[in-house]
Amino acid sequence: MLLVLSEEQKAHLGCLPRAGGAAVGELGRLALELLRRGAAPRACEAAARKLNVSVDTVQHGVEGLTYLLTESSKLMISEADFQDSINVLGFSDELNQLLLQLYLDNRKEIRSILGELTPKLPSYHNLEWRLDVQLASRSLRQQIKPAVTIKLHLNQHEDQTAQVLQTDPSTLLHLIQQLEQALGEMKTNHCRRIVRNMK
Repeated sequence: MLLVLSEEQKAHLGCLPRAGGAAVGELGRLALELLRRGAAPRACEAAARKLNVSVDTVQHGVEGLTYLLTESSKLMISEADFQDSINVLGFSDELNQLLLQLYLDNRKEIRSILGELTPKLPSYHNLEWRLDVQLASRSLRQQIKPAVTIKLHLNQHEDQTAQVLQTDPSTLLHLIQQLEQALGEMKTNHCRRIVRNMK
């Protein structure tokens, strides 16, 4: 599986050749520190002075490396796929090898950091549903009153819970439309940027 980089990420990673091969190790260390402890502006300023480049170059390099390493580790990309993914950047073979070694040395640690950062929310296990239709009652001989009953089974911390929900079909259709609209919103660039920054 290849990692697809956006133009913004390519631009951020494009500062690596300007910073030099020796800077990749320093920027990689800063990217890992960013994952472990969060943003450290003073460390970026110190690295910029040490490498003799601008602070923006260091910040962009760290952001690009952070994205590259986290997404590659999240997807457990193989060595060959990682090399193919970064070949589109047009870096020298030496720089590509440095990035590959940085990825291979740190992917287990990055996966463990990402595992700690994920929220412990309930996850879907199973769904049961039933459609009930009341056709008549003592007061009304001819009526149609449908109701959908849903039993949602969830897993949370090795425990299983069940939630029972009941609604009419029109409300259920409205809920489905709202969820589909929310999923469509998640595909927009704005939401992807927000989600990426949350991770």
